Amino acid sequence: MQIDEKLLTKPIYQKAFTHRSYLNEVPEVKESNERLEFLGDSVLSLLISEKLYELRPQDSEGALTNLRSYIVKTISLAKAARELNLGKYLRLSKGEELSGGRENTQLLANTYEALLGAVFLDQGIDATKQFVEQTLLPLFQEELKYGPPKDAKSRLQEVLQDEYKKSPQYRILKTTGPDHARSFTVGVFLDREQLGTGEGMSKQLAEEAAALDALAKITFT
Repeated sequence: MQIDEKLLTKPIYQKAFTHRSYLNEVPEVKESNERLEFLGDSVLSLLISEKLYELRPQDSEGALTNLRSYIVKTISLAKAARELNLGKYLRLSKGEELSGGRENTQLLANTYEALLGAVFLDQGIDATKQFVEQTLLPLFQEELKYGPPKDAKSRLQEVLQDEYKKSPQYRILKTTGPDHARSFTVGVFLDREQLGTGEGMSKQLAEEAAALDALAKITFT
């Protein structure tokens, strides 16, 4: 699926592709895509919830929540945005452009949500649902049928609950880099014992990496 470039002449879609950095260099533009992102995030959660409720009648509330979280995450939305080539249409500051903003995972995920918000306001819920079904859900055909694979955090949680009846705790150890390219270092702990460490461009990715590190190291006596 490709973006209909005729839509980009409408102010609502121009706003959807306007990063906040652009406002600093083009003062006549008064609003970024952040409010549309907020709206798109809520609409997306509703549409995915409805789809999962329909497709997986056997799942509990918790299972549905886990699957929705697996689908509606930064990496997934950025992948959908890349397949739509949304980065091409972004309005960025020169600095953001030079730092690779058009390929920034978080920025692309935010843009996908902002675009959803624009489609919802411009064309309504049915068109937004069709857009999600054409651009995001095809990435998750196996998961929609069988459920998500267990991620490292879920596996570590099960291991520690089985062995110690306790849950792991995740703590940010270090944050580096500018706002648009932040990197997190996270430790995972059982009580005061550090089990693993991980790094990532989001807290979620860093926590997942820390859980993988812990699973690789953990031994029981």
